[in-house]
Amino acid sequence: MKTAISIVAAGLTLIAGSVALAQPAEVAQDLKGGLPWAVAADANATWRLECRFRPVTIRGVYQNRMVREGKGPQIGNLPTDNGSCTLTRLTGEGNIGVAVIKDGKPVAKGTTGAPAIINVF
Repeated sequence: MKTAISIVAAGLTLIAGSVALAQPAEVAQDLKGGLPWAVAADANATWRLECRFRPVTIRGVYQNRMVREGKGPQIGNLPTDNGSCTLTRLTGEGNIGVAVIKDGKPVAKGTTGAPAIINVF
């Protein structure tokens, strides 16, 4: 009986350790530590930027996705060092583009119609 309890206790310790490892990382309240992104668009063009990234916890909330809607050019940061982003023009004319910078190198994609998709891992 004592051996069975020891085995169960060891198993629970192993499971608890695995769950602790699987928890997403907590990132700082300001997201300036992640990858910078930039949207280039005409001042009258509206757009939606959707990015997915490795799961993180921001201010106690588990997240692996960011969605921003904006107008004209804008910049920001992803909360992590990886991501897959899709930029879609909602209204307006002309080309739009998105860039994400990793290790000092930009990865960019532009579009006139279909969504622009970039992956940075």
